[in-house]
Amino acid sequence: MIRTAFWPTVAVAVILYFAGAAIVGQNGLFSLAGYRHQRAEHLAQLRSLQAERDRLAHHAELLDPRHVDPDYAEETVRKQTGQIRPDEVIVPVN
Repeated sequence: MIRTAFWPTVAVAVILYFAGAAIVGQNGLFSLAGYRHQRAEHLAQLRSLQAERDRLAHHAELLDPRHVDPDYAEETVRKQTGQIRPDEVIVPVN
């Protein structure tokens, strides 16, 4: 009797192991909420980086050698040479 029940018992144990791993394991159902949270964080970081990239691309367009925006060029040179006073307000014109 023990001999006939051995292989079905092993099969059930293997099935239970994989079912448990699918629910509780590192990539199981219980870790799904953590993945959703990480995804939300990564999407927020992606939006931030895309906005920064767009801002830098706009600044690069303003400094294009073929047609430099004089106001932005003056602002950039004044910032880099330390000619902007602390009480000075720069009004961006778009």
